[in-house]
Amino acid sequence: MTRLGYQIPNFTYPGIAGDAVFGNLVAQARAAEDAGFDRVMVMDHFYQLPGLGAPDEPMFECYTLLSALAQHTNSVRLSALVTGNTYRNPALLAKTITALDHVSGGRATLGIGAGWFELEHTSLGFEFGTFTDRFEKLEESLQIIIPLLNGERVTLEGQHYQVNEAVNVPTPLSKIPIMVGGAGEKKTLRMAAQYADESNLSGTPVNMIPTKLDALAAHCERLGRDRSKIAVTSNQMVCVAPTMEEAEADLAELAAVKGWPSEIAEMAKTILVFGDPDTVGERLQACMDAGVDGLTMNLPVNGHKTERIALLGEIGLRVTAK
Repeated sequence: MTRLGYQIPNFTYPGIAGDAVFGNLVAQARAAEDAGFDRVMVMDHFYQLPGLGAPDEPMFECYTLLSALAQHTNSVRLSALVTGNTYRNPALLAKTITALDHVSGGRATLGIGAGWFELEHTSLGFEFGTFTDRFEKLEESLQIIIPLLNGERVTLEGQHYQVNEAVNVPTPLSKIPIMVGGAGEKKTLRMAAQYADESNLSGTPVNMIPTKLDALAAHCERLGRDRSKIAVTSNQMVCVAPTMEEAEADLAELAAVKGWPSEIAEMAKTILVFGDPDTVGERLQACMDAGVDGLTMNLPVNGHKTERIALLGEIGLRVTAK
């Protein structure tokens, strides 16, 4: 399970551009591994997300990037947080995650969600569909991908996907954990209860975590699933530095690169877990105290400074220790 995951959601940093972008991502992945993170994750997006930057900022394709990072790391598991199901045929995704498992020596995790970023779909030609369509597609995908990863032969005549005697050879080296991302109580958490090994409550305020955990438990009870078999993590966006003044300086540097006005930079402080180690540690501890089993965290402001990753790892290991 993910106890302490490090996600890289941003590739645009002060002084990092062009052919330096990938090298910095490698440095971040290595720093996270050295700092004690057990997973390194990247977003499955083609455009940068609103709130993090402009659509035309650098963004690498997720699984190509993860396979490359596998060659520069040794122990961390590798995952999308999370795969946009609408971007990939499920049989192809099973092959892709299997290839990642082999090139990483058995370190793949499949993080997956229904997909939501409409601009990417309309701009790049992916079918977006309705809210219901996307969740129907996700469920059908899970019904194809999971047995394929387990070495089974799969036939499914679904509304959205059809496979006939599909096989996946070679099979993965490891038992690939399935992480369903999202916090919707009716659909997403029901699918987590039914299909997943892990649930990631991305974007859930701390005060809402107990409600989400209760919803997951209710689905597990109804489905006859042992709730304790599903590890739940909370995803947190962090800006941490040794002092509050250094955190402020890091944010100001990024705001200059992104072209953010001062009011946007100030608003970012209310969204991020922001500040010095004591302040950040208190807020991350509150997430753990709300009942999750682990944390996934990112440093969209200052992840290019690998000493910040080491600092975040120290805090994360402390608050997730049991």
